[in-house]
Amino acid sequence: MTTRTDAPNVPRTTEVIGILGGMGPAATADFYTKLVAETPGSSDQDHLRTVIWSDPTIPDRTEALLGHGPDPTPWLLDGGRVLREAGATVIAIPCNTAHAFVPRIAGLVGLPIVHMIGEVARHLTRRSPRVRTVGLLATTGTVRAGLYQEWLDRFGIRLLLPDADSQEREVMTAVRAVKAGAHDAATAARLARAARGLTGRGAQAVIAGCTEVPLGLPPDAVDVPLVDPALVLARALVRRALVRRALVHRPADGGGAVPEE
Repeated sequence: MTTRTDAPNVPRTTEVIGILGGMGPAATADFYTKLVAETPGSSDQDHLRTVIWSDPTIPDRTEALLGHGPDPTPWLLDGGRVLREAGATVIAIPCNTAHAFVPRIAGLVGLPIVHMIGEVARHLTRRSPRVRTVGLLATTGTVRAGLYQEWLDRFGIRLLLPDADSQEREVMTAVRAVKAGAHDAATAARLARAARGLTGRGAQAVIAGCTEVPLGLPPDAVDVPLVDPALVLARALVRRALVRRALVHRPADGGGAVPEE
């Protein structure tokens, strides 16, 4: 029987990324692909240790927020605990609407949760030229919960939403299509029309505020920057992990620079 030991010259991070996914499965797979792509390195060993819990049985988040379905909180809490027991040290949730339930689980899972919507708000403040007005393509649950409104208000960024008809006929129809496996021209056209409605009202950028939206809407179909929250979240996790890697491998005398998170 052999025991694995880490070679002393191989950099290791103490961080283990826990992905609470399945909302939906394709979006979870897409998020992990982005996490890998955003991690600097030239070998397998340079990448981040990751645990993925993809539970597609979690009840629909929008239906719950609209009062039409069961509360997904117990499933989310269970998933967070599964990740913790599997060795995760931090949790990422690649589902915008699920963030409406984060306050209910944050103090119970025993791990920090990197808040995707908060990371998007901070990302927008760093863009140049400065973004003062953004549009949002998201589920009706995310819109009704005011998730982006709350965070963007903190940074003085105005938020534009599709009108009720566009929200249902274009955004939600496209989201349902992507969840059903459709990545076709009709789906992209619906999302592009909704985005143009926002840019026509002054949006300087559009947030793809449902993790299915980037799967159905090519960035070049929008005439302003299309902000992908899953990509923003992946980059935030990589920064966090690299900071901790630097701390672990800092010289014993405490010298050396540590990158800012």
